[in-house]
Amino acid sequence: MKHLIYSLNNIWTIVIFLAFVIVGLLLIFPLYNIFVASFLDNETGVFTLQNYTNILGRRYYRTAIYNSVIVGLSSMVGALIIGIPLAFFTARYNIKGKSLISTLAILALVSPPFIGAYAWIMMLGSNGWLRLGLESMGISMPTIYGPLGIILVFSLKFYPFVFLLTAGAIRTINVSLEEAAESLGCRPFSNFMRVTLPIIFPAVSTGALLAFVLSLADFGTPSIIGRNFRVLSTLAYNLFTSEMGGNPGLASTVSILLILVSLIFVYIQRRLIRKKDYGSDMLRRPEVKQLSRVSSIPVHALCYLIVFLSSLPSLVVIYNSFRKTSGPVFKSGFGLDSYRRIINDVPDAIFNSFVFSISAVLMIVALGTLVGYTVARKPSILTGFLDSLLMIPYIVPGVVLGLGFIVSFNSKPVVLVGTATIIILVIFVRRLPYSVRSSVSILKQISLGVEEAAISLGASPAKTFLKVTLPLMMPGVFAGAMMAFITAINELSSSIILYVGGTVTMPVRIYLSVLDGEFGTAAALSSILLAATGVAVFAIIHISESDEGVFL
Repeated sequence: MKHLIYSLNNIWTIVIFLAFVIVGLLLIFPLYNIFVASFLDNETGVFTLQNYTNILGRRYYRTAIYNSVIVGLSSMVGALIIGIPLAFFTARYNIKGKSLISTLAILALVSPPFIGAYAWIMMLGSNGWLRLGLESMGISMPTIYGPLGIILVFSLKFYPFVFLLTAGAIRTINVSLEEAAESLGCRPFSNFMRVTLPIIFPAVSTGALLAFVLSLADFGTPSIIGRNFRVLSTLAYNLFTSEMGGNPGLASTVSILLILVSLIFVYIQRRLIRKKDYGSDMLRRPEVKQLSRVSSIPVHALCYLIVFLSSLPSLVVIYNSFRKTSGPVFKSGFGLDSYRRIINDVPDAIFNSFVFSISAVLMIVALGTLVGYTVARKPSILTGFLDSLLMIPYIVPGVVLGLGFIVSFNSKPVVLVGTATIIILVIFVRRLPYSVRSSVSILKQISLGVEEAAISLGASPAKTFLKVTLPLMMPGVFAGAMMAFITAINELSSSIILYVGGTVTMPVRIYLSVLDGEFGTAAALSSILLAATGVAVFAIIHISESDEGVFL
């Protein structure tokens, strides 16, 4: 028995070692090379600070930094303004269709942001039907292009982070604190701002941080509707394309600044949380109340208006995918012209997206499940450090990591640039945390006594893991796999850097179609992408509900 336990411990040691090797090779090594490249002269390759001097010393580049921070903060505030009221009303009051609201919010979250940007162009672009319709009624509307459009898209895209995290926190606080404040004459709004909000601040700030970091990192939306409005993600891409064939020094420097801005705000959020104790005994959780007749209509209207606006881009895309087209121009009537065109013209993009995503997800599940088990069941300094390393992909923008892969794997002995392998690997390392976190979460719900009982009855540790623990983990493993698949098949930021003609994916093809004005093709491809995403979301929700709520 001791030999078997020792053998299994060796297996978990091998898993930890393998995980460190993979994370080091596919995450730390590319980022290190980006860092080094930022200090090399583009022509001579010698050490220099000129790249940083150029970026920080020129107003053109400083404006991009300023714009990125402004867009990130504004989008974060927009997500808070939308997400907090929706979370409060759905958590505290009996809202009809509450599950539908949550589902639509999740669908808005997992749909690609660049599809939302494209849909808003069709509604509020220079010739958008909504803008022209409002102007015919005498209502002047600005176009979607520019910073306000980017902020609108990001706010409606990322508010579900604030909504989901805040709603969960509101449901678990001790209402005795609110009742005490109310008994002292505190009005409802003041009670929420001075009592409830400080208690749930960790959840709210985490949702806000995610909205900020993802707004900062997104490439597709500012590229499609930003026009001349420069941000760091688009600047890094543009500099890289101009530096191809040499050392991407300026692009690397912008990438480092992009990571640095993200890390600064992560640090600020952590410091704010550590300043106070937000703990609660949770002995009296809030009850779901019934709305009065006077307040029921406006509250329901507000909740459904929010999810309708966030779902509107998807509905517009699906609607336009069935309109008749003549080349890039839409005609009156409906048909399958756009779908026939993508089947004939761009089947490779569809095939590549599914093959790359499924290949990456299989690797993610295989390694993520094992790593999640070691993190949850074998706590140590090493596993804790590994768990911390796996938070890096949440912060590092896809454009930056894609650039890091090109710098790292574009010369012998390992040449991957231009191959499908490099796209699969970058998707794998970016989405690996989903599987790890979901495995860790489900293991928290599985008593260690179940495994100990199996071992005490004569089962080897290896057999216990395969026959007892792994089957119990399957809901979490499946949820992590589906989340990884959703984000993998929608990946644009890194793919736009790494693709070549034969490895184009659906998000890249949609992005290029929008830039070329091929809106029918973009709509049809987007609808296929949304359908694949919707099926995966349905599977996650179904598994979560049937297995006592396995959520990430």
